[in-house]
Amino acid sequence: MLLSCTLNMGGKVMKVKLSKYLESQKSVLQNVVNILSEDYDYVSILGVDTKGKSYKVRKSSTSLEDSVWFERGYVLRVHNGKNYSEYSFNVIDEDVNTFTNKLKQELDRNIKAMSDISNPQNEYPVVEEEALMDSFLSEIEIDPATVSVKEKIAKLTETVESGLKSSDEVIDFIAAYEDVHISKVFVSKQKTLEQAYVWSSGFLEALARREDETKFFYRTIGDMKGVELLHELCDLKDEVIEGALKLLSSGKVEPGEYDIICAPDIAGLIAHEAFGHGVEMDMFVKNRAKAIEYLDKPVGSEHVSMKDGAKSAYSVSSYLFDDEGSLGTDTQVIEKGILKSGISDMLSALKLGTKPTGNGKRENFERKAYSRMTNTFFTAGEHKLDDMIKTIDKGYLLEGILSGMEDPKNWGIQCMVLQGKEILGGKLTGKVVSPVIMTGYVPDVLSSIDMVSDTIEIDGAGSCGKGHKEWVKTADGGPYIKAKGRLG
Repeated sequence: MLLSCTLNMGGKVMKVKLSKYLESQKSVLQNVVNILSEDYDYVSILGVDTKGKSYKVRKSSTSLEDSVWFERGYVLRVHNGKNYSEYSFNVIDEDVNTFTNKLKQELDRNIKAMSDISNPQNEYPVVEEEALMDSFLSEIEIDPATVSVKEKIAKLTETVESGLKSSDEVIDFIAAYEDVHISKVFVSKQKTLEQAYVWSSGFLEALARREDETKFFYRTIGDMKGVELLHELCDLKDEVIEGALKLLSSGKVEPGEYDIICAPDIAGLIAHEAFGHGVEMDMFVKNRAKAIEYLDKPVGSEHVSMKDGAKSAYSVSSYLFDDEGSLGTDTQVIEKGILKSGISDMLSALKLGTKPTGNGKRENFERKAYSRMTNTFFTAGEHKLDDMIKTIDKGYLLEGILSGMEDPKNWGIQCMVLQGKEILGGKLTGKVVSPVIMTGYVPDVLSSIDMVSDTIEIDGAGSCGKGHKEWVKTADGGPYIKAKGRLG
């Protein structure tokens, strides 16, 4: 089928299926766990089978690649008597007993090497698990496997060609789309868990030029959906073109402190940078997060509440269990301005004596698990956007993420924003400034929030690195929030 911008994509939903490969390996993994459990107090195996494609069309090129999230393999974790050892592999090609003996040899070699190191090692207790067997299969409308590569590229090409024809000032138009099918199993002596879900994401970007001035505008979209998301992406074309053309007339902001309203994407950026990274509890263990000093203390106004968790929202980072077999949770990070909790992987929770929040995520099966964000957002308030705008004598409505940086040790934040819409006398004037840099000290920014809209938006088009590496899929967002900010 060739998708159309006017096509009604609503229809019957279907359950996503666990990959046939992992389905066939579950009993083998259980046998490996049972055998190794004779020698180790704790044994678990995470199995992953993820596949997907990434598509991109612009004026001069078309590309098709495997998704960067593509992987198939396993990670074994055991308690070695002092702490935990891991070993990753991607093939089980012998009988179980022979293979398990090889795993044990590799583990013992690693444990001995670590014991020979003179530096002291952290000790961790054996994790205590309750017996659990559970499954999560997400629902979608259109399975990516049922729509051909040709059809998806044709839809993107149609959108790009239409965008290029919309104005002589549009010099390029980019449409990108990705769909990913994730299957995971987790097996230990107490747990047998499985999950399969599909998420899709995409972006549209228009480049416009007038004389010597070139500007761009974009929109992203990402959700726990199948190819139906491609239709939603198409509907954003006119908004993206209009935004790029309007930026050609944009000015520069006069540096200073202003009353600002942050759109949901910027609210999500602040949540992500300020109290997402800032409350990752592996940083508590390393004494690299100022947030540990503020637990159960005010960090913002009473209008500020924030959540993170696989069960806090339904988006691209919603799951039954994380990459350590801990169940996903709904974590109240901030409640009416009070910092209530951090987010943790299993090992940081064991070290701190807390319960894991299901935030242990790996870039892939060959990488270490860290405390990572899932769905991170400020929760809704009780105000209407129009009423928020009316309270501002001179300020800006900020929209469009360019980048963000945070300092979890000192709580500084910097947000690069695509545009600021001018507000004068309680009304939008139609004038735009671009780009805009917002900086501040996190508690000052959050304490200045005095109005929060009654609706929220969450976008799962992005991903997040731990520092400059260890990328994982995340979603963030929130309501419109009114605050004070230093702009430049």
